[in-house]
Amino acid sequence: MARPGEVLLKVAAVGVCGSDIPRMLVKGAHRMPIICGHEFSGHIEEVTEGVEGFAVGDLCGVAPLIPCNECDQCKTGNFSRCRDYDYFGSRRDGAYTSYVTVPAGNLLKAPKGMDPRATAMIDPASIALHAIWKSPPTAGQRGGVIGCGPIGLFAIQWMKLLGCTEVVAIDVAPEKLAQAREAGATHTFFVTDSLPSGLKCDLIVEAAGHNSSINVAANLAGPGGHVVFIGIPVGEVTVENKTFQHFLRQEVTLHGAWNSFGAPYPGRQWTVTLDALASGRLRWQFMITHELPISELPAMFEKIRKKSEFFSKIMFHP
Repeated sequence: MARPGEVLLKVAAVGVCGSDIPRMLVKGAHRMPIICGHEFSGHIEEVTEGVEGFAVGDLCGVAPLIPCNECDQCKTGNFSRCRDYDYFGSRRDGAYTSYVTVPAGNLLKAPKGMDPRATAMIDPASIALHAIWKSPPTAGQRGGVIGCGPIGLFAIQWMKLLGCTEVVAIDVAPEKLAQAREAGATHTFFVTDSLPSGLKCDLIVEAAGHNSSINVAANLAGPGGHVVFIGIPVGEVTVENKTFQHFLRQEVTLHGAWNSFGAPYPGRQWTVTLDALASGRLRWQFMITHELPISELPAMFEKIRKKSEFFSKIMFHP
């Protein structure tokens, strides 16, 4: 039941985030038991007292982090670093279900006619933009993306939209490299390939979170380059001596990026992404490899456990 200041949202589409896989199959969520799912969109079914600017029937995307608005990070607009946040699908029940109550401050109204699946993908696309904004490229520079899941595929597109004339994409799967080329990558390699020495990058986004890819990302940077890490490692990470020597001697800057939020909440990361998805400047349809009813969720996660087929973006519909 929605409380004052919230809406009742009927879930229209919910995607599987890479973080949901270890959350559901390995380590559990921050709070258990819980309903996971934080990349979602839905139509408003009920509007409560104190909610303005939204109406029953509106299609909305949902920013999954609920900031405390009291800590020093919130006070300075750094909501991704909130010290006492709540979070759909990790700290409170999420969207692998039919209905969710959502604070009005977490809603982003979609333009009329926007696809609910695209609206659910604001979250991964804005994460990619948040990372790239740590050191935005200038026209003519070369970008690099390590890990070509949905966030990496959006990062490739953002780099091209922001002026990169070339983008190097690296992954372990041929299917993902094919998607990277569709997203606009001009050079694609397997992580085990020997990369040409003349193909160093000005900005690299590491979106895989694997020990090997983290070292590859740092070594891919050219002199004075920037590497932004958004992949979430499950195991331990070791920085090799060769890697350390490279970013030390080439004066490479390493950045961490977490989530996608700015001021006013949820930030321009979300509003710019919403516009790019709604206008078609960001493409998303080619990423979806599976569309299933929510009743198929347990069987799909069992397939993910066994890794018996290629997965990119999995989208559920209640």
